[in-house]
Amino acid sequence: MQNTNFNGTTLVIGASGKTGRRVTDRLIAEGRRVRPVSRSTELRFDWQDDSTWAPALDGVAAAYITYFPDLALPGAAETVDAFARLAVARGVRRLVLLSGRGEEGAQRAERYLQNSGADWTIVRCAFFNQNFDENFVDSVRHGVVGMPAGDTAEPFVDADDIADVVVAALTDDRHIGELYELTGPRLLTIAEAAHELGVAIGREVRYIPLTAEEFGAELGAHGMPEADATHLAELLSEVLDGRSSHLGDGVQRALGRPARDFADYARDTAATGAWNPEAVAA
Repeated sequence: MQNTNFNGTTLVIGASGKTGRRVTDRLIAEGRRVRPVSRSTELRFDWQDDSTWAPALDGVAAAYITYFPDLALPGAAETVDAFARLAVARGVRRLVLLSGRGEEGAQRAERYLQNSGADWTIVRCAFFNQNFDENFVDSVRHGVVGMPAGDTAEPFVDADDIADVVVAALTDDRHIGELYELTGPRLLTIAEAAHELGVAIGREVRYIPLTAEEFGAELGAHGMPEADATHLAELLSEVLDGRSSHLGDGVQRALGRPARDFADYARDTAATGAWNPEAVAA
């Protein structure tokens, strides 16, 4: 069953992000009208500046909602609520939300979306595979991954799987009212994930447990504002406490195929040269 809004424009918020750019590319490839927005696009969209919301929503039939830097941060759910209500008031019928597992703030945002009056789909995701070749790429290149995760096992999910589910939710009516828990097919500790990365690139990658304070300082050193770095570090150490150490069937339910395995992600990404030592900046 196709989306009744097939000919409408789809707004993609966070279009330069891991899932946003993949969703945008897939919709364009399908011949859909897409409006990709972020803080750096010509038609600017900024979650912290609600005057940018209405212009982005003009003529839009469906929207993919991603919140930066994280949906679980204080005030994020209420901001998404305000945006969803504005979207519905301006005639947007389909809203698809990227959410997180085990995060109280994210689940509050889900409830707001469900009560918005829109045709909604929620895509609740585990820790992304692609964090290792985007957020932590230099760490992997140097052979050391530090994170406040202890020995917790995580069901890493692939951003390409997420994008496939989101596009299906935006373009097929059978996904209306569904909450999909997206994970990979198995649980891995960060140490095991680091080992798999090492196997893929042919040299050792070690995991070093960090405290939330140490990880926050690391984020700050890479340019993240101090308040956001502190919140994200505390959030990551909180959600990596085992609450997400179970598998979901969302990829299979939504797409009728298995989720991509972490080892396949590591092998394919290593083949691109993303973690080559010579790529390390001098």
